[in-house]
Amino acid sequence: MAKILVVDDERAIVEAISYNLRKEGYEVVTAADAQECVAVARQQPPDLVLLDIMLPSGSGLDVCRQLRLEHGNIPVLLLTARAEEDDRVRGFDSGADDYVVKPFSMRELIARVRALLRRRTQTILVQPSEPAPAQRVEEKVVTIGDLVIDRARREITLSGRKVELSRKEFDLLVTLTGNRGQVFDRQTLLNRVWGEDCYVEDRTVDVHIRWLREKIEVVPSRPQRLITVRGIGYKFSQ
Repeated sequence: MAKILVVDDERAIVEAISYNLRKEGYEVVTAADAQECVAVARQQPPDLVLLDIMLPSGSGLDVCRQLRLEHGNIPVLLLTARAEEDDRVRGFDSGADDYVVKPFSMRELIARVRALLRRRTQTILVQPSEPAPAQRVEEKVVTIGDLVIDRARREITLSGRKVELSRKEFDLLVTLTGNRGQVFDRQTLLNRVWGEDCYVEDRTVDVHIRWLREKIEVVPSRPQRLITVRGIGYKFSQ
């Protein structure tokens, strides 16, 4: 049974979401503000967080960043009353996986929850439960100049220095480096990395490419590896 943390200061919304999630068989814990959210997540680590952006004691975006630091790849679905593109981009910049705009349909919310949990489960299942034999690990290591990608351990190093990537950043990099020189449009990357049942928009790819450039490019504003192909998408050039 997946545990879901619902964070919103509007009691009626929390009760409605909690009721519908429990009907679907999920365990639900709740919080009403930013500080309580962080505390509850530490005490009862959830499998997914539904997080309102506007909270009494702090920004939901700041909370999202904190959750990312403390809980790694836990899915975060933002609840927001603002649908402007800049607001959505700021949400993704903070590490959110998806968002819904208030007022929202409970059926849509449950569908997004299912999709995020399904992708998280699939990612966990493909992780090796124990260290792979040396020969097998070697087959999973890709070296491109000073960039080394260990697919089995889901780690990368740049000039011998370990670089921390989020789950989606790593999957995106593996997709592009596994098909060097091939141009991918944003929708194809969304389908391959986020899944075909993903509800997020193609701007999500742009945000993650920007994050990757900041981590693996010498000068992120003048990328030499992750190249934009105007009007189409992206490719890995080396």
